[in-house]
Amino acid sequence: MQTLAVNHQGSHLRIGIVQARFSDGIGSHLRESCIRKLLALGVQEDNITVATVPGALEVPLVLQNLAATEQYDALIALGIIIRGETYHFELVSNESGAGVTRVGLDFNIPIANAILTTENDDQAIARMNIKGEDAAVVAVEMANLLADIHHADAAE
Repeated sequence: MQTLAVNHQGSHLRIGIVQARFSDGIGSHLRESCIRKLLALGVQEDNITVATVPGALEVPLVLQNLAATEQYDALIALGIIIRGETYHFELVSNESGAGVTRVGLDFNIPIANAILTTENDDQAIARMNIKGEDAAVVAVEMANLLADIHHADAAE
């Protein structure tokens, strides 16, 4: 039996981040906590690319274009969708989530989806730092796991 080890060492990885600017105060904290954690995991600052877009619905298109360059080992989606009084919340949440997932599967690249969906600003503020850090850990771990799978496959 072969067990692929969890690996949070990011010194060799290139990471792309796409952040929705809607609710930018919270989004900026989400991005900052994510980048701090990436650096703590060894990702070199020069190997982190950040792009911002107006809102969560625009995130998948930029992720897709970053993935198409084949220059990244993993991508991270950041943003906040806060419930309002209309159906728009569900539309944006569902479509952005589906788009992020589709890009990852279509391009075979791990994408840490940290687009928060909350009822209000207080919930988003309570989650922004931990979810930014979580996204960094997920991106590094998944990039390393896929590399290990490809190396194991090539060795057979």
